[in-house]
Amino acid sequence: MKTDSLRSELRLAVQAAQDKKAAAVTLLDLAGLGAFTDHFLLCTGFSARQVEAISDSIAETLANHGLRLAHREGVAGAEWVLLDFGGLVVHVFTERARHFYNLERLWRAARRTDIPDPAPGAAPA
Repeated sequence: MKTDSLRSELRLAVQAAQDKKAAAVTLLDLAGLGAFTDHFLLCTGFSARQVEAISDSIAETLANHGLRLAHREGVAGAEWVLLDFGGLVVHVFTERARHFYNLERLWRAARRTDIPDPAPGAAPA
C-alpha cells in the first residue's frame, strides 16, 4: 500500500516512524466504532531506546506540521509510548509489549491497514 492515499497527518506519522526503522506499522481505522479517536497507528521498535526515538520523531514531525500533541504517556526506557493527537493516537511498542497488549485483537472490528516496511535502501513510501 502506498501511503500517499492516507490523510496527511497519518502519512506524516507513518513516514516519521519508518524514518526511525519502526517495524510492523499498522493503521487501525476506528471511525464509527464509538472510540475516543478516529485512528490508531501502531508500530514496533526493537529496544526501549528505539521506541523513544520513533515516538520523538513522530511528535516532532507532526508538531512541525501544526498538529498539537494533547498527551504523551511513557518515559525514557519505556516499552510503550502513547502519543495522543486527538483524532490520531500513536502507540509505539517494543515487540514484547505489543504482543502482550495486542491492540489489534482488542480493536479487531476496526479496518486494519498494514503498511509494508520500505525496501532496504529505499525511501519510505
